[in-house]
Amino acid sequence: MVFLVVTVSQNALSLRIKLKCSLQETGKMSHKRVRKGNPIICLIILICYAASLYGGYSAVAICEMIFAIVFFVIFMMELDKQIQVVSWVWSDLFRAGIGALIYLITSLICVIGGAGDGARIAGVWGLIAGLLFAYDTYTIYLQIKSSRQHTAASTDDRV
Repeated sequence: MVFLVVTVSQNALSLRIKLKCSLQETGKMSHKRVRKGNPIICLIILICYAASLYGGYSAVAICEMIFAIVFFVIFMMELDKQIQVVSWVWSDLFRAGIGALIYLITSLICVIGGAGDGARIAGVWGLIAGLLFAYDTYTIYLQIKSSRQHTAASTDDRV
């Protein structure tokens, strides 16, 4: 297990944030743990875009942050099991895939043609976010693939 602990203390108050990345039996990071980092990195990118000349790209960070928070709350409160009208896993796959694609495109634009430190820093963080969203997409794909194998139709002739 990998722990990152940040402690901020002020007068007897202390805020402790633990980001825990646990490894499953297969050696891959847990999908729910990756999903927690998406809104945080979107907020970092939003701050960097707001400080740069590329302020228009902050809409990308705002939208992705809102979508990441909404899906995080839905899966955290297990609303996906109560509201079965929507295929939440497929919706989350499309959200993560589109987020990865948009972050990679806008980040490459900012890194290559960035006109200031804020744009280049946002571009680097955007590339990291694009990779995080791509990994999120990959883990969701594996989750869909494994659920389809477990729900395969029976080929028993004795029915």
